[in-house]
Amino acid sequence: MSIAISTERKLLQKMANKVEVKELLDAGVHFGHLTRRWNPNMAPYIYMERNGIHIINLYKSAAKMQEAGEALSKIAASGRKILFVATKKQAKEIVAEQAERANMPYITERWPGGMLTNFVTIRKAVKKMASIDRMKKDGTFNTLSKKERLQVDRLRAKLEKNLGSIADMSRLPGALFVVDITREHIAVKEAQKLNIPIFAMVDTNSDPRDVDYVIPANDDASKSISKVISYVADSIVEGLSERKSSGKDSKESDSDSEAKPKRAPKPKAPKLETEVPSTDPQDQKDMKEAQEDVRLDSKKETLAKARSNDEEE
Repeated sequence: MSIAISTERKLLQKMANKVEVKELLDAGVHFGHLTRRWNPNMAPYIYMERNGIHIINLYKSAAKMQEAGEALSKIAASGRKILFVATKKQAKEIVAEQAERANMPYITERWPGGMLTNFVTIRKAVKKMASIDRMKKDGTFNTLSKKERLQVDRLRAKLEKNLGSIADMSRLPGALFVVDITREHIAVKEAQKLNIPIFAMVDTNSDPRDVDYVIPANDDASKSISKVISYVADSIVEGLSERKSSGKDSKESDSDSEAKPKRAPKPKAPKLETEVPSTDPQDQKDMKEAQEDVRLDSKKETLAKARSNDEEE
């Protein structure tokens, strides 16, 4: 019965994850860049040219969105974080909103150089932000002069603006989702250097070879960005819900294992040297002889067992 329910649930999820080409068309996902600004490596994803603009093949976009959504869902289910990167004006608010909904970190301001390759230093800056908050709570902040308090407040505001969204990211992300890889080329290079999988919306002016999971789409229009990012966020939320349900199952198995009686640990054989705490030479001599007798007996027993096994075979 449970198998039938799980298969039915998977079918419903696939139906929910299906991308409608008409919806992509209405969102303007198919509009590419001017033909003179195209990247030849995007040729497999281009359907035609109209009025000097390349038109993206939406059937391929839909297939790539589903492929990327399944992969991101698995990464989220594994417990790893997915870092969203979008510093374009028309993508900032959309990415921030959807990333927060999926409980994932994001960068919507300037990409801090070394964000991935020098992650230790970035973590120090985040810890500095936490230490300032601690100062305000324990009253240390009030002991500073007016000028020092102003400087600390400015530093806190700057850190919050640039790194506030990654405060909970304690280790390198499991994947990177980028809007416009041409603009975010530094982030892409850092992810490539660390072998972090890259998911991205790739327009006709970008090189798809730099990306592991390409979603050919218009990365300039807010409607197009919203359509793709919301679908990606839905896939991540599904992965997180799967992780929660599997976590409950593991907790139940843990409780079952705790209910089972545990075997008592075997008592360790006491050392013969500590059994006779005598300093008399005769006692020590007798103790050594007793140890030798015990060793000989154990050897005889093992030999006798080996011979009896051979005779039985």
